[in-house]
Amino acid sequence: MAEKNFFKAKQSLNIKGKLIDLSTPKVMGILNITPDSFFSDSRTKTIEEAIKKTEQFLNEGATFIDIGGYSSRPGAKDITTDEELNRLIPVIESLVREFPEAIISIDTFRAKVAEETILAGAHIINDIAAGDMDEQMFETVGKLQVPYIMMHMQGTPQTMQQNPVYNDVLLDVIDYLGKKIAALKALNIHDVIIDPGFGFGKTIEHNYDLLNRMEAFEIFKLPILVGFSRKGMIHKILGTSAAEALNGTSVLNTIALQKGAGILRVHDVKEAVECIKLVGMLR
Repeated sequence: MAEKNFFKAKQSLNIKGKLIDLSTPKVMGILNITPDSFFSDSRTKTIEEAIKKTEQFLNEGATFIDIGGYSSRPGAKDITTDEELNRLIPVIESLVREFPEAIISIDTFRAKVAEETILAGAHIINDIAAGDMDEQMFETVGKLQVPYIMMHMQGTPQTMQQNPVYNDVLLDVIDYLGKKIAALKALNIHDVIIDPGFGFGKTIEHNYDLLNRMEAFEIFKLPILVGFSRKGMIHKILGTSAAEALNGTSVLNTIALQKGAGILRVHDVKEAVECIKLVGMLR
């Protein structure tokens, strides 16, 4: 597909009238309001813990705080929309009061959750399903006119690691994202971030093939978010665990930055900021 069919190159996001410059990569800190996220140390059980962790992330240099109320780990338990909202809304409202300048992203694939969390004070929607798990998502984002992160995933969190197959993982993901971008453009949605979906419906070999050829996503002229943080594609190779995968996360973040990543979504903000600073010296 010719470049003219895509958005012009973007190096900023419009957050309620405030422009966020992405010419220097930024860090997104993960705040899991779930009891079953794959990395146990990331689970936040109370509002007080959420406030404390958010303060830490901001002090360490995070630009975005990504809050999730639905675990998307392989085989995760499905929960209702109401339960997801009950987890998210009190935390959002508290963070907005405590940190009015913080930029809050909501990790959800549900249009109703997207709308109600934005109305509660959040700023960005981070959708692991790129609209595939809720046909109202694109229309809702178009109505809200907020930045939208869309990720490639084969299957659902419950099925995605059950023998994922591709003709060519890079070309298949590019084709998928290209069609989604065209649909978003038709709805006049301008602030779009793409996420190749490392670890979502992909084997370890698929993940490293995508990373190795990640420069190809520059065809879209859109910001690229990557999320390797403490995932199985690291600790399964090293024969360790998520708790021991920080060093490997930093290695992959560094490679991704050199290949065009604009946002690092991580559990460990300080280390990701350091990766950005050091890679920046090469530019």
